[in-house]
Amino acid sequence: MTARPSPWGAGSPIAIADAHVHFFSHRFFEILLFQGKDAQKPGLTLESLHWQMPPERPEDLANIWAHEMDRQGVARAALISSAPGDEESVIKAVAAFPDRFFAYAMVNPLKWVPSNPSNVDAACLFPAMHRYSIQSDAALLVFDWAQANRKAVFVHCGVLSVGVRRKLGLESHFDMRFSNPIDLHAVAMRYPDVPIVVPHFGAGYFREALMLADLCPNVYLDTSSSNQWMKYQESHLDLRQVFRRSLDVVGPKRLLFGTDSSFFPRGWHSQVFEEQARALYELNVSEEDARSIFSENLLRILGR
Repeated sequence: MTARPSPWGAGSPIAIADAHVHFFSHRFFEILLFQGKDAQKPGLTLESLHWQMPPERPEDLANIWAHEMDRQGVARAALISSAPGDEESVIKAVAAFPDRFFAYAMVNPLKWVPSNPSNVDAACLFPAMHRYSIQSDAALLVFDWAQANRKAVFVHCGVLSVGVRRKLGLESHFDMRFSNPIDLHAVAMRYPDVPIVVPHFGAGYFREALMLADLCPNVYLDTSSSNQWMKYQESHLDLRQVFRRSLDVVGPKRLLFGTDSSFFPRGWHSQVFEEQARALYELNVSEEDARSIFSENLLRILGR
């Protein structure tokens, strides 16, 4: 099995299942570039950003990701379609490499009709991006779908900044009124059998995310990204403190490691793993608990 060296010992490589990788497909960039065709800054292209335009076939991009994961020692990854309507890209990627990837579909519940439910492992909701309440009837239909099909739901809360949109000069009319994890409390209680993943430790709503997860055992926190939201917290808070508080409140069985990797040529964001592994090691987290965080928890909630 593909694994990566870890601080827990040279003889103990650790399996990685990354819970948060954006699958920036060819169609995804077509959608973005179409949105920005009138407003985009002159001369600003993917090439000028030193990003690679992905191949047209999602299966070919999946192959690139599989080779990258082999190179980095990553066993599996959840691929997130990063635009509503692009779920077919991740479905095709998973079909090409069923033992390496999970399919996560970005969903705007105001427009979405579930398709291929057996081929999608989780629906990803971005209430601030699409400007709706997580308690709305439209959003609850997604949870109905997840409950009926034994799927997970990923809900982005807190600060939302989409780097690729910003770099391409696209406006982002997000509404933070819909970004508080507390709004998820009644929903999580209503659907106790649906695993609900809140990424980035709540992305600035750390206290609220901990409160939610403490009250709702079906809520998981994903550790992904560089977690720049820490700049909004008290000055002494660092990654070790974030993990210590999360472990105290949530425990090691409800934390999901993720990187927030997305584009090439950067590929898999290994620095995120190194920083998080070091923080956990310095907190004297056991190797058993580290394995839960870095892979086993994700595989369990997705039934794999």
